[in-house]
Amino acid sequence: MTENTQDFSKFGYRELAMAGELLTKYSDNPNVIDGNGIHIEFNPNSGNVFIVDEDFNVAMMNGDVLEQWFNCPYCGHEGFLEEMDHEPQNNECTRYLKEIGVIKEEEEEEEGS
Repeated sequence: MTENTQDFSKFGYRELAMAGELLTKYSDNPNVIDGNGIHIEFNPNSGNVFIVDEDFNVAMMNGDVLEQWFNCPYCGHEGFLEEMDHEPQNNECTRYLKEIGVIKEEEEEEEGS
């Protein structure tokens, strides 16, 4: 497997165009990721081009919109926010879903009643 790269000389024409679109969308919405050390990476295994910060927060294009990409560190489920609703595997997974806003406190209280 080839590792992700930030080296534009390893991007193809398609990936460079995707990087350009990411930068344009990021300039319109720089708060999509609010970390430091923000840069563009290309994953040659998946073909994905994305923005990532030093804390590994990721933003990708979801259609025509730049959105944060999530990855549950406890069960591995990943996707855009609307794709993150899934059956939690454990308490840590449930806590993560609360942190990103998928599970609301009142929903959990209703389920526990």
